[in-house]
Amino acid sequence: MTFRIKRVYEEPASTDGMRVLVDRLWPRGLKKADAKIDLWMKEVSPSAELRKWFGHEPERFAGFKRRYKKELSKDAFAELRNLGRGKVVTLLYGAKDPEMNRAAVLLALLHKR
Repeated sequence: MTFRIKRVYEEPASTDGMRVLVDRLWPRGLKKADAKIDLWMKEVSPSAELRKWFGHEPERFAGFKRRYKKELSKDAFAELRNLGRGKVVTLLYGAKDPEMNRAAVLLALLHKR
């Protein structure tokens, strides 16, 4: 099971394997034809309320992680984990910060289990 994260605006690579968008909203300025996304899993993204509360404020990231883990659907997370059986899966996100975003939280959870 190999999971990675990558900003959706970065150039797709052959080493990405299955490309899964984990944002609830489609990334701004990105044409669907150019995205090369295999699957869009809105159901693993945080609620609109939690996203707005976090607002990518670094001092709120620890609280965001705790709240996100609590509201993350076990079924959706299991589905995501199952995608990685025997293959590479790249979790795509739109946020500018490569360390403080939902994909980074998901990656940590996937590696933990």
